[in-house]
Amino acid sequence: MLTDPIADMLSRIRNANKALHETAVMPTSSVKEDIARLLKEEGYIRDFRVETGETHPALVIVLKYGRSRERVITNLKRVSKPGRRIYARKDRMPRVLGGMGTAIMSTSSGVMTSRSAEERGIGGEVICFVW
Repeated sequence: MLTDPIADMLSRIRNANKALHETAVMPTSSVKEDIARLLKEEGYIRDFRVETGETHPALVIVLKYGRSRERVITNLKRVSKPGRRIYARKDRMPRVLGGMGTAIMSTSSGVMTSRSAEERGIGGEVICFVW
């Protein structure tokens, strides 16, 4: 039984990226699909899809590498955890590597990057940092 499925997702992506695998497969949920959509929009992964399995649907993330197999994702860090939630106000958005990375947030308008939340003027829970 998993207590933090988003941390499990990030660990699977991190491990597959470190081992230079083409894909990372994990159980799916709507929040995980939203995070994968943001990773694709920001250019960190090539693609993602949901495959229906025998017992449950699986989220397949196709990782992205450079021309000489250098990694596009340097690291993923879970910020808000089940034991300690971290929130950001609309006027105090987190910056990842001075703007070079991406902060993914869960807001009242859905899952979005900190840049999008700042443009809309809303705050929320900081899910993870990607750089």
